[in-house]
Amino acid sequence: VCREFFQALEACHQNGWAKWTGGCNGVKHELNMCLRKERTDRASKNREEAKARRQKTEQAWKELHE
Repeated sequence: VCREFFQALEACHQNGWAKWTGGCNGVKHELNMCLRKERTDRASKNREEAKARRQKTEQAWKELHE
């Protein structure tokens, strides 16, 4: 998903001057924001899946005890 940001940073780093003078900081920040969004989206999805599994397990235990 963040491939274009990786490619932009890679291209920016090809220019040694920009790399060492902070010219790539904006591109790197955009990449970090993209990666952060992907991580939080993945964590939210995992949290929802865990909640559904937990409810299913609790229901199974409840049915077992009845």
